[in-house]
Amino acid sequence: MVTTSCTSVIKEFFAPIDVPEQFSATGTESPADRWWLALQDENLNELIAEGLASNLTLRMTWDRLAQARAIARKSGADLLPSLDGTAQLTRQTVKTVRTDSDSSSIYSLGLAASYEIDLWGRVRAGQQAAEFDLLASQEDLLAAAITLSADVATVWYQLLEQRKQSELLQEQININEKYLELVTSQFRNGQARATDVLQQRQILEASRGEQIITRTNEKLLEYQLAILIGKAPGIFVPPAATGSVDLPPMPDTGLPAQLMQRRPDIRKAYYQVQAADQRTAVAIADRFPRISLSAEAQTSDSNVRDLFDNWLANLAGNLSAPLFDGGRRAAEVDRTRGAAAEALHGYGQAILTSVKEVEDALFAESQQRNFLASLDKQLALSNQSMEQTKERYIYGDMDFLRFLTTILNYQSLQRSRISAGRQLIDYRISLYRALAGGWEMQKSEK
Repeated sequence: MVTTSCTSVIKEFFAPIDVPEQFSATGTESPADRWWLALQDENLNELIAEGLASNLTLRMTWDRLAQARAIARKSGADLLPSLDGTAQLTRQTVKTVRTDSDSSSIYSLGLAASYEIDLWGRVRAGQQAAEFDLLASQEDLLAAAITLSADVATVWYQLLEQRKQSELLQEQININEKYLELVTSQFRNGQARATDVLQQRQILEASRGEQIITRTNEKLLEYQLAILIGKAPGIFVPPAATGSVDLPPMPDTGLPAQLMQRRPDIRKAYYQVQAADQRTAVAIADRFPRISLSAEAQTSDSNVRDLFDNWLANLAGNLSAPLFDGGRRAAEVDRTRGAAAEALHGYGQAILTSVKEVEDALFAESQQRNFLASLDKQLALSNQSMEQTKERYIYGDMDFLRFLTTILNYQSLQRSRISAGRQLIDYRISLYRALAGGWEMQKSEK
C-alpha cells in the first residue's frame, strides 16, 4: 500500500508565499477522497478503476516508486558497517631432481570490516535525502492517479456529448428532410423559388456533414479512452451509455492553506525542498575530514581442521581530509544551495498554481451556469419564433429565407446547449482535480 500519511512531516508544511484566507466560493458537500464517486456514474467508476489498474503510464510511476524505495534502502545501508569475506585454496607442487614431486594445499580465510564514523552527519543527510525522494515519489504516484482519473472522466463525458450530438443531428436531419419536402412541394405549386429548394438542400447536407464529423470525434474519443485504461483501440468496447449527469452540490473547498496538506503535487514539491536541503548538508560535510575504522582478520593452514586455530588480526583508524581540490567541493556547495532555492521556489509556485486552479474552476462553473440559463431562455424564445415563422411561411406571409434563419438558429442553439452542459461537467471535474487528495492507492490498483 502506498500512503502519504506521514503526519510528523506534514505538520512541518509551511507556505513560502502569502495565500488568501479563503476561496471566493465554497459548498457544503464534503469532498469524497475518490472524487469521481460523487458523480454517481457506475460506468465512470468502472472505467477509472480499470485505468488505475492497467494504465501503462501509471505503471511507470509505480516502477519509479520502486526505484526510489530501493535507493532509500541503499542509502540507509551506508549508516551500517560493511563486512566482506574471502576464501582461497592454493595448490603448491615442489619437484627436485633427486625426489618425486611433492604437492600440498594451503587454505586461507579472511574477513574485512569497515565503518565510517559519521562525524559531520554527511551519511545521515544523504540517507534522509533519499527518504524525502521516496516520499516525493509516493506523492508523484498519487498526483498521476488523480490526473488519470480526471482525464478518464473528461474523455468519457466528451464521448457522451458526441453521442448526444449524433442523436440530435439525426433528429435535425429528419426535420430538415421534412422541410425540404415542404419547400419542394411549394416550389411545384409556384409558392417558392428554386433558390429556396437549393438552400434547404444545402442545409440538409450540412447537417449530414456535421453528423459525419460527430461520429468521427466519437470514434477518436473511444480510442483515447481505450489508451487511458491500458487497452488497444479496437479491442476496448466502451459502455453504450448516452444519459446525462446531474451534478451533485458544490463541494466544500476548505481553506487555501489546507491545500498544502491535501494536494499530492504540493506535498511532492515540499519533500523535494527537504531533499535538496539535505543534499546541501551532504555537500557542506564533504568539505570536512572523514574518519573511518577498518579491521581485518586472516588465517591460513595446510590442514582444514586447524584453519580456525591461528588468526592474524589488524585494526586501523583512518583520517582523510581534503587539502586541495581546485574549489570543486565549494562549487558543489553553491550548486546544491542553488538547487535548494530552486526547489523552494518550485514549492511556492505549486501552491500558487493550486490556488489558481481552484479559483479558475469555481469562477468558470459559476459563469457556465449563468450561460446555461441564458441558453435555455434563448432556446425557448427561438422555438416560439420558429413556430410562428413556420406558420406564417406556410400561409405565405413570410419568405423562406427568414423561416430558414429561424430554423438554423434553433438547431444551432440545441447543439450549443449539449456542448455547454458537457463544459459544465468539465469545470466540475477541474474543481475535483484541484481539490483532490487524501486517498490511498491499494495494491490492487497497481
